[in-house]
Amino acid sequence: MKRGTDFLGCDVAVLGGAMSWISERNLVSALSNAGAFGVIACGAMTPDLLDTEIAETRKRTDRPFGVNLITMHPQLSDLIDVCARHEVSHVVLAGGLPPPGSIDRIKGNGAKLICFAPALALAKKLVRSGVDALVIEGMEAGGHIGPVSTSVLAQEILPPLAADVPIFVAGGIGHGGSIAGYLEMGAVGVQLGTRFVCANECIAHPNFKKAFIRASARDAITSVQIDPRLPVIPVRAIKNREMESFAAKQRQVADLLDQGSVEMAEAQLQIEHYWAGALRRAVIDGDVETGSVMAGQSVGMVKEEAPAAEILRQLIDQAAHALERRSV
Repeated sequence: MKRGTDFLGCDVAVLGGAMSWISERNLVSALSNAGAFGVIACGAMTPDLLDTEIAETRKRTDRPFGVNLITMHPQLSDLIDVCARHEVSHVVLAGGLPPPGSIDRIKGNGAKLICFAPALALAKKLVRSGVDALVIEGMEAGGHIGPVSTSVLAQEILPPLAADVPIFVAGGIGHGGSIAGYLEMGAVGVQLGTRFVCANECIAHPNFKKAFIRASARDAITSVQIDPRLPVIPVRAIKNREMESFAAKQRQVADLLDQGSVEMAEAQLQIEHYWAGALRRAVIDGDVETGSVMAGQSVGMVKEEAPAAEILRQLIDQAAHALERRSV
């Protein structure tokens, strides 16, 4: 992990997955204080809200942490400025290829830039564009996902690119043995979200945490695209009434497209706002039936609530034990 810890400036090369409403000042600072690398999920925050969140996180930790920004955010440029003012050391861009100029601006402000690469061709393009590190995240992850599994992406991307740029692996990782395997393949570290939702420091509603503890891997299912004209990125969440309601929402938005009431960009924005509201209902209000309980398939390995430092220590002990066993 040394290459990963040198890059991040922390003790353990474990990135906290950026989960909207969850990866905020409390969990982010707890992860960083435990020796990992917390990442604030900016999501749909305004620049003012992000400004406050970074400042509040700084009050809780003097260790490095990063900020995850969504490329499609209408105020992305202002959010980059907020990160620059706070001298955020690492910016993670998610949600597609970085818009023109954003890479140069982020790096020009002195931050390291991490981007998601869902395929080898895009990974190579991002490396040529000057990004400092990559996250390859498989479809086992929670929230918005791509179509390819973590193990396949790792085999496709790590061998040709691991020597050129630090690469972190994400999606479906819930045991240290898996971390050890990806390190052996050339990754410098991993990213985990689902395993930290039931950290004591996480502000998620007790109902949300209970849903995680009770769920098995097969309960974390993906949403279905109803209308091929409406490009909807699949979302993985624990199966409940909300997953059925999303189909109805897609039909409603498709009808508006048919009527010419909205343009495609507005239709997609409506879908994203829908998910943001549904996730908030579950995470903050505790409505785990009509809210969205986004979770990765590693949710089956979440058995209890525990301090973030204890969860991290268990994972690292498991990884170390796996590597020791293989070296005998």
